[in-house]
Amino acid sequence: MHEPAAQVSMSRLKKYLWPVVAVSSVTLLLAQQNWLGGATLTNPKATPRAVAPRGDLLPEEKLTITLFKQASPTVVNITSLGIERDMFTLNQYQIPQGTGSGFIWDNTGNVITNFHVIQNADAAQVTLADQSTYKARVVGVAPDKDLAVLRIDAPIAKLQAIPLGTSKDLQVGQSVFAIGNPFGLDQTLTTGIISALNREIESVTRRPIQGVIQSDAAINPGNSGGPLLDSAGRLIGVNTAIYSPSGVSAGIGFAIPVDTVNRIVTELIRAGKVTRPGLGVQVADEQIAQRLNVTGVLIVDVARGSAAAKAGFQPTRRENNGRVRLGDVITAIDGKKIESPNDLFLALEKYKVGEFVNVSVLRNDRTVQIKIALEAVQ
Repeated sequence: MHEPAAQVSMSRLKKYLWPVVAVSSVTLLLAQQNWLGGATLTNPKATPRAVAPRGDLLPEEKLTITLFKQASPTVVNITSLGIERDMFTLNQYQIPQGTGSGFIWDNTGNVITNFHVIQNADAAQVTLADQSTYKARVVGVAPDKDLAVLRIDAPIAKLQAIPLGTSKDLQVGQSVFAIGNPFGLDQTLTTGIISALNREIESVTRRPIQGVIQSDAAINPGNSGGPLLDSAGRLIGVNTAIYSPSGVSAGIGFAIPVDTVNRIVTELIRAGKVTRPGLGVQVADEQIAQRLNVTGVLIVDVARGSAAAKAGFQPTRRENNGRVRLGDVITAIDGKKIESPNDLFLALEKYKVGEFVNVSVLRNDRTVQIKIALEAVQ
């Protein structure tokens, strides 16, 4: 019987290809052995090479090393903890949720970090530079500024406070140094320059944080809450956020300026909370005002007994016929135009409780000027 044409072709193809495949395999094996070298290329008398003289470190290198050695004892690692319950035994366990950085504020055990580092935690622990760990308690938080103060009961000898600088005289181009615990690792130092000043970022409460320092110092996950230092080793900001296309260090870092930190932290230590100047009104969300075609900040409610109530501000209310009567619309504070709740928040933030401001409101299609003393609000 004759083989089918396809089988004949395949048989003949194998007959002619087999020697070629065999020769190629042998060639590759010889080439691999030649690449690996073998005993013929070794030298039993080989010794380690001599180290080339280094010479002295550059002056700027010495300064950076000194800065890190002096500042690192002030920087801490913060682990946020969550509580989980075993469904069978009902026992509770503390489970690490995340890590961040922080620094020692004073010798009483106050530690500063970002609010978002501990935002969803049931507890937290602080690890000092010598790896000793302490339970932390919350002194106070300022979510609008992404700041929190914790307290640890550590020996005073271990509580080296970070030196404070100022942010009012910073200049674009000056060197900055960031110390933190990225990815939960031991302390790391990254360097860069101030890229821009007076930036604005959004806090976890969606409130704007103004005057923010922008730098190109690498800030990885876990650096949040750590210090940003100047070349004198002084605190000039608290690293709080990073903008990066990849989500890691090669991006734009932001830090809350130290002058803001100093003011907020002092209030938190004194009272456990931050009081800010306000009018005593509840305002509509910006989206609601836009839907109502309102330009400015619409007052929804006026707190009873508040400064706004005493000054005669009008809230939004529903009339007997069911129609909604819009309240006063704030359009300016001391002549500065107000177009959104954030504009109002930032404008009032520049004043102190008890100071008087002139508020321009739109009422029944006419502008009314109201002078009011600001009161403390949460």
